[in-house]
Amino acid sequence: MEILANILKKLVGHTDESLSRVVMDRRTKEWVDALPTDRMDAFEISGLAWKNHVAKPWKSFSEGWYPEFDICSANIGGGVGHASKYDIIFAEQVFEHLKSPIRAVQNVHAMLRPGGYFLLTVPFLFKVHASPTDCTRWTPQGLACLLEDGGFAPDAIRTDSWGNRQAVRLQLRPRNYCTRLHSLKNEPDYPVVVWALARK
Repeated sequence: MEILANILKKLVGHTDESLSRVVMDRRTKEWVDALPTDRMDAFEISGLAWKNHVAKPWKSFSEGWYPEFDICSANIGGGVGHASKYDIIFAEQVFEHLKSPIRAVQNVHAMLRPGGYFLLTVPFLFKVHASPTDCTRWTPQGLACLLEDGGFAPDAIRTDSWGNRQAVRLQLRPRNYCTRLHSLKNEPDYPVVVWALARK
């Protein structure tokens, strides 16, 4: 019975990808794959989404997990072993949970080497999901302002977003992307997810 169900899912275009992440994942991968990842020391905040998600493997990859690693801590950015150490830092669906996102961006900025990158992805329309808190949502403009306030130059920030009215309705009951049922057309006034790449 399970085999038949899987065959039917494939026939109707059902995938294992979350509808809200399909376009974001594709575009951010394009951005990162354009970088010399094999010469970069990478760090991911509370995640492993990027450990093996690149065309060329990282020079090195590290991660820090909350609560042991708290990106909002006053001691992180300039702390021993963290200052100016990384070429790229990732925060995938993390910043909406932070009580002090500006301090977190300042810490990320301090942890990056000159010329280093920060890739930040956040939900715009998603149910409250405290882990342990759920505090904030950003538009593309708001995310750019946050990054600028945290130390990145305005002309070194690139933002994007994806969503449409169908996806907004479907967020009431999040589901996986179905190639035959769901549109990936972007309607900028109806974002579901927002992301940015900033360079120090």
